[in-house]
Amino acid sequence: MAIIAISNLSKVYASGLVALKDVTLTIERGEIFALLGPNGAGKSTLINIVCGIVTPSAGTVTADGHDILGDYRAARRRIGLVPQELTTDAFETVWNTVSFTRGLFGLRKDPAHIERVLRDLSLWEKRDSRIMALSGGMKRRVLIAKALSHEPQILFLDEPTAGVDVALRQDMWRLVRRLRDQGVTVILTTHYIEEAEEMADRIGVIRRGQIILVEGKAELMRKLGRKQLSLQLQAPLAEVPPALAEHGLELAGDGHELIYTYDTKGERTGITGLLTALSTAGIRFSDLRTSQSSLEDIFVDLVKERA
Repeated sequence: MAIIAISNLSKVYASGLVALKDVTLTIERGEIFALLGPNGAGKSTLINIVCGIVTPSAGTVTADGHDILGDYRAARRRIGLVPQELTTDAFETVWNTVSFTRGLFGLRKDPAHIERVLRDLSLWEKRDSRIMALSGGMKRRVLIAKALSHEPQILFLDEPTAGVDVALRQDMWRLVRRLRDQGVTVILTTHYIEEAEEMADRIGVIRRGQIILVEGKAELMRKLGRKQLSLQLQAPLAEVPPALAEHGLELAGDGHELIYTYDTKGERTGITGLLTALSTAGIRFSDLRTSQSSLEDIFVDLVKERA
């Protein structure tokens, strides 16, 4: 049920810069897909090609079955884009700029739809305000309203919460979930990895123009995540006893803490076996705590590994 199908996509600029190299990717209908990567990885280039802003050097892309080059009108009609830059007509009102954008796609006026969009984005009270009078956060909401004006089935959010406050970021998260529930496919690029961890159904990681991983978020956390169990000892140890060597323990806190690291696939001896071994060795602990690696930890490890 792919709504976007990308096959062997490449982009080489006239300067010789290879922005994308043989990218193949499918995005499923109705999902929230987060595309992560360091600066210059090719995220914006990939989005701009799918949205018809940049011409690919090789490969094919279809949006809801429509080729972005051969059937570009139908493809673009299905796509909404929220760019990184705040590019709007400073002297126009909120209502007029959003309504005008709908008209660019050849659609009839629909004041009721424009009102719903503005209310969803808390812009209704600002509908008669000029863009130049709005705050940065409000201008970013206007960009989202413009992208939704023609009722797209696919929405690209390119760094949508860059430079906005926490309250607006949470409002956008709620809006994205609501759009997904309404059947809109959302593709998100972000440097706030907690956004991807909070919202995404699947994660893609791009580095140097190549997709290095695509995985369901839950599966990615299960396969690549790590957990730690930290034990506060009643009496300090000078070293880890040989009898506990198989557990791969680390000594910390001047000998007052034992740290047990294990992956979420449970390949190492389980916690129950560790606690039994500690008891047998006569090691007592007064407290314990557990922690789990975040998506940010996994992302950093992936990029470092591929580097």
